[in-house]
Amino acid sequence: MASNLTLRQLRYFVAVAQAGQISLAAIQENVSQSTISNGVIAIEDELGVRLFDRLPQGVSLTPEGQDFLRHARHILESVRDAVDSPRFKEKSLSGTVKIAASYTLLGYFLPDQMARFRASYPDVEIQLQDMNRLDIEDAVLAGEVDIGIVILSNVQRQNRFGHAVLVRSRRQLWVAPTHPLALIRSPSLKDIAEFPYLLLTTDEGEHSALHYWRQNRLHPNIVMRTGSIEALRGLVGHGFGVTVLSDMVYRPWSLEGKRIEARPVLDTIPHMDAGMLWKRDATFSEAALAFQQFLIQSFGV
Repeated sequence: MASNLTLRQLRYFVAVAQAGQISLAAIQENVSQSTISNGVIAIEDELGVRLFDRLPQGVSLTPEGQDFLRHARHILESVRDAVDSPRFKEKSLSGTVKIAASYTLLGYFLPDQMARFRASYPDVEIQLQDMNRLDIEDAVLAGEVDIGIVILSNVQRQNRFGHAVLVRSRRQLWVAPTHPLALIRSPSLKDIAEFPYLLLTTDEGEHSALHYWRQNRLHPNIVMRTGSIEALRGLVGHGFGVTVLSDMVYRPWSLEGKRIEARPVLDTIPHMDAGMLWKRDATFSEAALAFQQFLIQSFGV
């Protein structure tokens, strides 16, 4: 059956999902709040499912909304690539761009973007290194890599670099559907602290998590630490505990097929900002400049 959905409606839906508020999405899209709301409602009516939970402080994606967000982003990216590709290919470009990325960005963000870039610039060679953030910063400053892809919210003294935020990802509670916290639409950190907590250690996850817990004068009941997001996903799905992680790495099921739900946290906790670093006074090659501008035009916040 043919769908009545439009690209504009999909864009409004993605804007609301990223902003977490209809009012903020309306500002970003330069339209009225009613226009945004009507676009989202039209999608929900077409699909016959609720994509957002409406909360006092904003909106939160339902599990069905999380699934649909992945498809909506893919559709919008495909259309953008189809429009941009002829322009990109007006001038043949070759050369090498040297990139370094940390674990989370390498696993959950970068491969798809590299594939899209290669489709537009097939003659550009991408040299990729897997490094931790501090080593990436040193490599960028030393001119050993053109661009570092990191969690920018972990970077100290960002003014040492040229930088751009590409993804601003909200942190939410991950919980099994049968867990008591799943019954609360927007649990607080105090609520979460009463239950076993699973702590992700990779990409300085422990430091960044404990920082906002301490700011709220609370401490999670940590029962397990792991550097594997997939292991943590499985542990949450099997009910061993809960965790708070960003939407960028969220998926509503574990590798074993166990359901995982996301709930907005009542307290204010920082978003995870992912993006690029480059040396301030660097002279980019055409290939490196093309890669930098490709990501900024596609995702710059």
